[in-house]
Amino acid sequence: MSKPDENLPDDPAELRAMIAALQVENARIEAENAKMSATLRVHDQLVQALRLRIAKLQKLAFGKSSEKVEREIEQLELALEDLLVAVAENDDAPIDEGQDEPSPEAADAPALRRRPRVSDTTPRERRELDPGTCCPDCGGDLRVVGEDVSELLDMIAAQMKVIQIARIKKSCRRCERIVQEPAPSRPIPGSMAGPNLLAHVLVSKFDDHLPLYRQHEIFARMGADIPESTLVGWCGRAMKALSPLIERIEADIMGSDLLHADDTPIRVLDRSKKDKGLGKGVKQGRIWAYVRDQRPWAGAAPPGAVYRFAPNWKEEHILSHLANARGILQADGYKGYAKLYEPEPNSGRRLREAACWAHLRRDFHDFWTSTKSEIAREALDRIGKLYDIERDINGQPAGVRHAARQQLSQPKVTAFFAWSEQQLLRIPGKSDLAKAFRYGLSRQEAFSLFLTDGRVAIDNNPAERALRPIGIGRKNWLFAGADTGAETLARAMTIIETAKLNGLDPQAYLADILDRIHDHKINRLDELLPWNWAPLASTT
Repeated sequence: MSKPDENLPDDPAELRAMIAALQVENARIEAENAKMSATLRVHDQLVQALRLRIAKLQKLAFGKSSEKVEREIEQLELALEDLLVAVAENDDAPIDEGQDEPSPEAADAPALRRRPRVSDTTPRERRELDPGTCCPDCGGDLRVVGEDVSELLDMIAAQMKVIQIARIKKSCRRCERIVQEPAPSRPIPGSMAGPNLLAHVLVSKFDDHLPLYRQHEIFARMGADIPESTLVGWCGRAMKALSPLIERIEADIMGSDLLHADDTPIRVLDRSKKDKGLGKGVKQGRIWAYVRDQRPWAGAAPPGAVYRFAPNWKEEHILSHLANARGILQADGYKGYAKLYEPEPNSGRRLREAACWAHLRRDFHDFWTSTKSEIAREALDRIGKLYDIERDINGQPAGVRHAARQQLSQPKVTAFFAWSEQQLLRIPGKSDLAKAFRYGLSRQEAFSLFLTDGRVAIDNNPAERALRPIGIGRKNWLFAGADTGAETLARAMTIIETAKLNGLDPQAYLADILDRIHDHKINRLDELLPWNWAPLASTT
C-alpha cells in the first residue's frame, strides 16, 4: 500500500489549492449532511404526528380506550413535542405566524404553526413609534398619512400584591365622637388571604392539579413565603365558605330527570392497610360523576356536574347518591345500578335505564383489535352508522331528534339486534365476542330508549368527559391523603367543573364569589350559582 503523502505535490501553491478544494468539498458534505439530518428530523416528526393522529382517531372512533392506548397517546404527544422543539431549534427560516394551522387532513404538512388567537377582552397596550415632526432629509414639516400596526404578544408575570386597608379615624369637633368605617369582610375572617389569591390556590390545586408544596415554591419565587400548613388552612376555610353554594349546585343537578353517571378509581391513603392493599397504606376508592347536559337537545336547564367520593365500589353508595333521583339514568352496566331500575310497589319504575352504545362498541373494538374478527368489524360498522345519524341531529330540539331517530335509526337498531342473535349461533359461547353480543341483547330495552325519547343521548360520553380531570390529576398527586381529602376534592370539582361547563373562567368566578359570599343574603344565594352569576361590576 502506498503512503498518502507519496501523491502530494511539492509545490506549495498546488498544496494550498488542494487544501482549499478539500475545504470546499468538506463544506459541501457538511451542508448535505445537515440537510439530510433536518430532512430526517422532519420525517420523524411527520411519522410521530401521523402515529399520534391514528391513535386519537381510534379513540374517537371506538370510544374510551384501554389504559394501554391512553399511555401510548401520552407518550406519543411527549415524543412529538420534544421532536418539534428540536426541529425548531435548528430551523433558521423566518417564522411566519400569519398563516392558519394546516388542515389535519394534510398529512404531508409537518408545520404546525399558526397565528396565536387572543381574546378581544385581553388588555392591549399601544406603543407609538413617532418619527418626529421634521423630515430627516430636508427638515420640512411631517404630516400623518397613515400607520402600520403589528402586534407583539407578551405576558405580565404574576406577582403578589399587598393591599393595605387604612381605616381613617376621625373625631367630631362638636361632640368628640370617633367615626371610622367598619372593616370590610374577608373571605377567611382574620386571614391575610385575598379572594383572588384564594381562587388561584383552589384552581391550581383542584383544576390544574398542582399540589400545595409546589405552589409554596412558586410563591416563594414571587417573594411570599406562605407555609404549606397555611395553604392547607386556606383551602379548607375557602371550601367551607363555598359549601352553601356547592350544596345548591348538588341539589339542582341531582334533582334533574335525566342524569349521566360514571365512576373512576382513585387511590387513597389508609393507615389501616399499611401491610396490604394496593401499596403501603393505600386503598382504592371511587369518584362518581353525575352530569346534567341538555345542550345536545337544546334543553333549557344549564349544564352541571356533581362529584361524589365513595371509599369502595359497593352499591350502597350509588343507592345513597341517587336516593331521590327520578326519571332517566344513563350509565354503563355496573351491577350496582340494578336496584334503581326495579319497579317500586304501586309507583312503577323510579328510574329508567338508558344504556351506552359507546360502551358496547368498545367491547367489539377490543375483540376486533386482538383478533381482526370480521363479525366484530361488522358490528362496529353497524354501530358507526347510528353515530353518523347522531352527528347530524346533535344540538337539535328533542322533537327533531326523536323524528329522525324513528325514521333513520329505528330500522338499524332493530336489524342490529336481529343480526346479533344470528351471530350468537355461529360463534363460541364463551368467547369475548359472544359476551359482547349477550351484553347488548340482555339490555335491548335500555339500548333502544334513545329511539323513543329525543332527550336521551346515544352514549354516556358526558359523564366520561367529566371524569377526565381525575385521570389527569392522578398523574400529579398519585393519591388522596384520606377519605376526607377525597371528599373535598369531589366538592371542589363540583363547583369548578360546573363553572367551566357554563363557559366561565373558574378562577375569576371563585374570586368574585369568595369576595361577596359573606355579605350576600342567604335567600338570594341562587344569584351566585354558575349559570346565574354575573360579576359584581355588572350588577351595580
